[in-house]
Amino acid sequence: MEKGTLVEFRVNSDRRLGVVERPEGKKHWIVVDERGQSHTLHPRQITYEISGSYKPSEISAFLNQVQPYLDPSSLEVAWELLVEDNETADPVTMAMLLFSDQSPALSYAAYWLLSEDKLYFKQKGERYEPRPKAQIAELKHQQAMEAQRQQEWQGFLERVQHALAQQPNEWQLSDRPRLDALERFATLGEEATHRTPALETLAYLKRPETPQGAFQLLVDLGLWSLHENLFLRRSQIPVQFSSTVLQVAQHRLTSPPLDLHPDRTDLTHLKVYTIDDESTREIDDGLSLEELPDGTQRLWIHIADPTRWLLPGDDLDLEARRRSTTVYLPTGMIPMFPSELATGPMSLVQGKVCCALSFGVVLDEVGAIADYRIHTSQIKATYRLTYEDVDEMLELGVQAESELEAIAQWAKRRQVWRQTQGAISINMPESSIKVYDDEIVIQVLQDSRARTLVAEMMILAGEVAARYSQAHNLPIPFRNQPQPELPPEEELLILPAGPVRSCAIRRCMPRSELSITPARHASLGLDTYTQVTSPIRRYSDLLAHFQIKAHLRGSPLPFSAEEMQELTMGVSTTIQEATLVERQTNRYWGLEYLRRNPTEVWQALMLRWLREQDNLGLVLLEDLGLELAMRFNRAVSPGDRLDLRVSYADPRQDIVQFEEVTVQTAWQPN
Repeated sequence: MEKGTLVEFRVNSDRRLGVVERPEGKKHWIVVDERGQSHTLHPRQITYEISGSYKPSEISAFLNQVQPYLDPSSLEVAWELLVEDNETADPVTMAMLLFSDQSPALSYAAYWLLSEDKLYFKQKGERYEPRPKAQIAELKHQQAMEAQRQQEWQGFLERVQHALAQQPNEWQLSDRPRLDALERFATLGEEATHRTPALETLAYLKRPETPQGAFQLLVDLGLWSLHENLFLRRSQIPVQFSSTVLQVAQHRLTSPPLDLHPDRTDLTHLKVYTIDDESTREIDDGLSLEELPDGTQRLWIHIADPTRWLLPGDDLDLEARRRSTTVYLPTGMIPMFPSELATGPMSLVQGKVCCALSFGVVLDEVGAIADYRIHTSQIKATYRLTYEDVDEMLELGVQAESELEAIAQWAKRRQVWRQTQGAISINMPESSIKVYDDEIVIQVLQDSRARTLVAEMMILAGEVAARYSQAHNLPIPFRNQPQPELPPEEELLILPAGPVRSCAIRRCMPRSELSITPARHASLGLDTYTQVTSPIRRYSDLLAHFQIKAHLRGSPLPFSAEEMQELTMGVSTTIQEATLVERQTNRYWGLEYLRRNPTEVWQALMLRWLREQDNLGLVLLEDLGLELAMRFNRAVSPGDRLDLRVSYADPRQDIVQFEEVTVQTAWQPN
């Protein structure tokens, strides 16, 4: 190069022009830019040369000549001219094509356009080759997509800022992938897939790029509650019904299917009591007492008949099968069937003629089954009662409802009979946790005559259904429980009666399981048993209804033994998951209740050691029915009573710590 040559070079990727001043050593050149600054350049650093006798002061004027011609879209014309014949071009040729002029300024403008172009041409040596038409179409599509992504990203960030400022905001469909990524990351942490959009959002907002950071952002955006149920989100439990299922449910309401049992037994003359918690809306069982001509009494357990409204394999059945159970959470329930059906025609609604599967049972003098019958029926629920209502009526001895007293007496006799058959009673406090408008209410469910009455009648119906199915070789989901290996009686008697002893027995109890093979249920003291009394809420009960009803009408069974086995296994897995979510959610709200009451002193009972070598035991907060782990700093024994205060609680991290307030005298065995 000679002195005065105008050259292009880059400084930190920025395009610069300079004039060659002199050589430096064997290979380098001293170049002066328009600001008068000197640069030492290797030939490889020089990207374009313009011969002539230029001065640094002329660079600005030269660039002013170039600027008007730097329109990238002009390259499309040249590309169309060259692509047909697949001709290449250098900057000078391109200047003639674009501007009909090849002056140094316009040749440099052509070079500038070509070097910036990522669409129409690709460099091949010192010349530029037009890309094929198909490649151009693909690149244009990619550019359009990228432009759309950038536009959506900017729009998303604007809406995020509006939401954070609590301004009116309407999320767009295009925002959903980024919000979904945040939700997945907050829910699953490092196990979440497609985390990049979540991390980009958190980084832009200068928030911690952690699952906790994503959780807090979703809360701040108003998309999640501070108490969002992550246990439920991590599960496979569907929360909403699809539009298809809802449409089918609506159609069943207006156009019910033909009843496969048109000859239902008319039991509308019987007085029917439905007994549930006040909040229950799915009424799936009712009780009656019938006086027979010979003076004996027949107990009737009427069970709701949801299979009246669906068929095996239809949309409603498959959706119920997928869910397998109604999930009960402190914040509300997730039903197995759409509520319009579950609380409407499927339920035993007071004052309405309803379809039912009715179990009529005569017990002998000790409480064993002397005779039974099963009918598809029509009944009319007379009274919608709560457990508290029934307890009060039994206590007052209301003469007009003498049937209730008789049913209660049969229930007691039945309970005693099961105990003679080896039934194992475990009386541990149960708590009901409800959340209403962020207020937590914990109620300990007390044993009462009403609850015993209902429980015994439901167990009785289960035994009858199992006996019938076993006698007729019907494959249904039998519920079995292996015989436990209990501690020796002398060991149990050392423990105080009540929760401590029951806790020790409970530890030995094997889990009950579903099987199409009938077997003994140890804790109930029954040789065969199934559950049939909650078909609106448990799919295994629904399966039993399908099979029993088909046999009653003389039709082929809907499910073979092989199909029933497969269904039972699937239902068992889904129910286990739902049970775990229920347990985890209840524990969360129990800990949140304790966190909100840091000054409260709770009466506690030491139940058992978890790890005695670490002084870690299990205590029961008696006022709340909550069982929690506690580390002791003194010698204690099962049965000791303690006064405890919460020193620290973090429900999200599943942590609770107690401090002892006072020490009470330990229980001593007689």
